[in-house]
Amino acid sequence: MSQSSAFPAIGDYGLIGDCRTLALVSRRGSVEWLCLPDLDSPSLFARLLDRERGGFLAVAPVGCQGARRRYREGTNVLETELEAPDGRLRVTDCLPIEKKADQLLQPERELVRFVEVLEGSPEVEVVYAPAPGYGAAEAPVEPHGRLGWRLAERGRLVLLRSDLPLWQDGPRRVGGRERLRAGETRSLSLSFHQRDPAILPLLGEEVARKIEATADWWRDWSGACDYDGPFAEAVRRSALTLKALQFVLSGAVIAAASSSLPEALGGGRNWDYRFCWLRDAAFTLRAFVDTGFEAEAAAFFDWLLHATRLTQPRLDVLYDVYGRTGLAEKTLDHLAGYRGSRPVRIGNAASSQVQLDAYGEVISAAAIFIARGNRLDRAERRLLVRLGETVCRLWRQPDNGIWEFRGSRLHNTWSKVMCWSALDQLLALDDQGVLAVPRARFEAEREKLRETIFEQGYDRALGSFLGAFGESFLDATLLLLPRTGLIEADDPRMAGTYERIQERLGAGPLLHRYDAGTDGQEGQEGAFAICSFWAVEYLARAGRLDEARERMAAILQYRNDLGLLSEEIDADGGELLGNFPQGFSHSGLINAALAIAEAERGAQGLRGEAA
Repeated sequence: MSQSSAFPAIGDYGLIGDCRTLALVSRRGSVEWLCLPDLDSPSLFARLLDRERGGFLAVAPVGCQGARRRYREGTNVLETELEAPDGRLRVTDCLPIEKKADQLLQPERELVRFVEVLEGSPEVEVVYAPAPGYGAAEAPVEPHGRLGWRLAERGRLVLLRSDLPLWQDGPRRVGGRERLRAGETRSLSLSFHQRDPAILPLLGEEVARKIEATADWWRDWSGACDYDGPFAEAVRRSALTLKALQFVLSGAVIAAASSSLPEALGGGRNWDYRFCWLRDAAFTLRAFVDTGFEAEAAAFFDWLLHATRLTQPRLDVLYDVYGRTGLAEKTLDHLAGYRGSRPVRIGNAASSQVQLDAYGEVISAAAIFIARGNRLDRAERRLLVRLGETVCRLWRQPDNGIWEFRGSRLHNTWSKVMCWSALDQLLALDDQGVLAVPRARFEAEREKLRETIFEQGYDRALGSFLGAFGESFLDATLLLLPRTGLIEADDPRMAGTYERIQERLGAGPLLHRYDAGTDGQEGQEGAFAICSFWAVEYLARAGRLDEARERMAAILQYRNDLGLLSEEIDADGGELLGNFPQGFSHSGLINAALAIAEAERGAQGLRGEAA
């Protein structure tokens, strides 16, 4: 079998997490991505990037022929049913997270797997092949008697315990098989220890208890969701995904769980997305706050102000979960890449770019936060005003834009619009008495920005706004202009922009983010999930509700069977592409549903007035 054909589809993975780290589990019961101790740490398992060197932990019946899976309702606890000719079993996976966890004696990090035979007498196989340090570390797995299997590397200890018998199958591989009958169970615990004394996790009933406690924790959390509008099931699953992507120690929300899953198969569009982009700020905050998750919104906003305070008045493009910058990009040449898509990257060179839209996104997030009844302290108010002053100083310069073009900088229209939005919202906050800004300067710069955008960003002959001043490409971010208040959604210029974007970037209900060839990168990327949701949001704002609902329903069909989305979608075959699952896609889904719900309320109000 070729390495390419051996890879599961990206959509075949499911996500589990404990708000500290994340794991991706394949449809056939193999854990193929896990970073320890944290979600941006080096991987222990990275088989999704190299079938031979990446590392994994598989549990499945011998001769597995089929699989179906689901999340327990309202949780990120994953259940996978696997079928073989001689029986059927269920594997339940989670990274334990419990109420009052600080009062319990437990490992720093733990992955538990519980096997239940549902019918027949299948032979259950376990294969454990850890590959620490993105598969580069030479660390053997050693037997440790009744304590399990021990891997020690650079002061870190990983223990695998199993009540299914295992044996050595090479220096860095352990395996075992056992035939079980209906009703029998087995359990595994993979634990990580570094800062604290090693704690030996119990198996059997204790693993089952941890799974139930974790399910209860997630159900309690998701039960706070107060959204009951259209597409509520998809909104709740997206909220659960965003929560899994939120790092509990800081409140940061990373862009995606993975690194280097390709946007174009076989090419070089492979990036590390385990960082936090400021461009996502307003989308993420609204996704939390308008679905009832005030604590998550507050934690994220606190991280946002902490991170931006560290670099003020300059904003970096991306930050790590602790707000650090300077995230140097390097390639891991020893890894083959997903289906041969190389290079595999860690770190991200976009950290050295300039994205002027980030200023508007941060201030938009602050405005949303304040509008929901929250207050800023004096230092936070001063920070926002300084950001506005920086916008006044920088907006005339070109930048790399929201899509991080790696060639020459352009005068990207969306960047200018978000600079306008930054000043507009700061002036509104001044009107409300929240903070005090230099009004004359901000008003003059806001007006100049508006004039410049309409004069240089709109092509009258084409009847559309353009992706950048003096350029001919279109950009899906243009559909968001009504969101900022710069222009109404039903303005003929916006209607024309929507039509041109649909003609040139559309692929059924999906949208590409810009015209092919715009970024100068090799390979043809897929349609962009969040851009497709932006089209829905535009239609809702324009009062075209039937079109918005129809398009939304069609886009949701591209989610995998667990309701997860990656960054991109192959418009021809429907395959998910890019890093997975992608927070930007799921916040876009939530924001599109919120826009439809808001438009429906507005339409009902108009009908009530007419009556």
